[in-house]
Amino acid sequence: MPALLTDQTFWVNVFFAVEWAVRIAMIVVVPFRRSPEAAKGWLLLIFFEPAIGVALYLLIGRPTLPAWRIQRHVEFMTLCKPVYQRLGNDPNIFHPQLGPTLDHAVTLAENLGRLPILGGNSAAILSDYDGTIDRLIDDIDMAHDHVHLLFYIVADDATMARVIEALTRAVDRGVVCRLLADSLGSRPDFGRMLPRLLAAGILAEETMRVGFFRRRTGRIDLRNHRKIAVIDGRVAYTGSQNLVDATFKRGLTYEELNVRLSGPIALELQAVFVEDWYVETGETLSDMRYFPDPRIEGDVTAQTLPSGPGYPRENNQRLIVSLIHAAARRIVITMPYMVPDEALLQALQTAVLRGIDVTLVVPLPMDQILVCLAQRSYYDELLGAGVKICRYGKRFLHAKHVTIDDAIAWIGSSNLDIRSFALNAEVVVLLYDTNVCASLAREQARYLRDGQMLDPAGWSQRPAAIKVAENLARLLGPLL
Repeated sequence: MPALLTDQTFWVNVFFAVEWAVRIAMIVVVPFRRSPEAAKGWLLLIFFEPAIGVALYLLIGRPTLPAWRIQRHVEFMTLCKPVYQRLGNDPNIFHPQLGPTLDHAVTLAENLGRLPILGGNSAAILSDYDGTIDRLIDDIDMAHDHVHLLFYIVADDATMARVIEALTRAVDRGVVCRLLADSLGSRPDFGRMLPRLLAAGILAEETMRVGFFRRRTGRIDLRNHRKIAVIDGRVAYTGSQNLVDATFKRGLTYEELNVRLSGPIALELQAVFVEDWYVETGETLSDMRYFPDPRIEGDVTAQTLPSGPGYPRENNQRLIVSLIHAAARRIVITMPYMVPDEALLQALQTAVLRGIDVTLVVPLPMDQILVCLAQRSYYDELLGAGVKICRYGKRFLHAKHVTIDDAIAWIGSSNLDIRSFALNAEVVVLLYDTNVCASLAREQARYLRDGQMLDPAGWSQRPAAIKVAENLARLLGPLL
């Protein structure tokens, strides 16, 4: 036996036996409750590098929330059941019937996210970066009772300084101000800012905390990517823009798109914020002050769809695939990160075969190399199917919106990739309104005017080394 323990051949055989045991075991483990695309990506990594692959899988490979967080979600649904019932039955809220061409989207979104369609809203499309911050600050300065902010990135810079000044003025007037920021997305700035925020009377908390020695921490890849602002339960914002300077990444200037909403729909975005606040703090915000009697502010019909690993399905993925399949004339998708799964890719290809005009607007520059390379690996298939692709390079286009048949607008925080579908907490607002779609169409026309349409023949001539890099990144697409 001692001789065996010193036999180099014996240990080499043990090493290979363990590696193959790991590979075979993970063939059983990885596909469990996972899409085929994600399973193939993980298994490919594990087969090439079993030790590294298993370590990464144990760290970030299982899209499940901690038990305490799931329990908080369950508790919240019980505590806030009266609020949700009120959104469905309040006599001051009406639920328009949109007809058979749109009712499928309404029903699907409600069954996925538990939030109903609401009429009587106004909506303003905001595409000016600094102008959006100005508008938000104006609304904070008009607040009477509370201001609730939830953002993925909260930076210690000039943009956020202006928001903090407005929040401080609001606190001095007796307004309750709450601020949630994603722990990883806002690191390290938010941690440094917390003492200042709390000293100013702003109730600030991290969401999805990370750190080896911190209580109730979570996985680094499960993030709260939402962007929500709610003022007095009457005005709300959502979209793609964070609380950070437009030039926060060297060499890039970000261009965003948000929507300012007033009317009953603000109560749905409030409900999303309130749940996230409860999960992080245990404080229940179900008082009438946070859900005031709704006012009719316009004629826009709207609906909120939250999504994330706390839901049993990939809400945004189900909805966007369904909307594409139901389109009758035209689809325009503006998206910074689009690494489609098989269902989304087939939906786009099938839409073109059905005679639908499909246009995809994406950024020309790259800010996340692997994701952007993986995204570009799909352009050949999309162009070959007849999808038009415009690359916008005037600024880094971070806006996330979709229009279907100039009748349904999707605006929010969600990208069209596995991260937004399965790993991130996201939120989108559906606006069933031709005027809102017309406003988005003007933005889309500007993108097309200032961008470059991809020529299939020219795109196919890019260097072989680039194609190899794109396809290697595509293999990692399910892991990005």
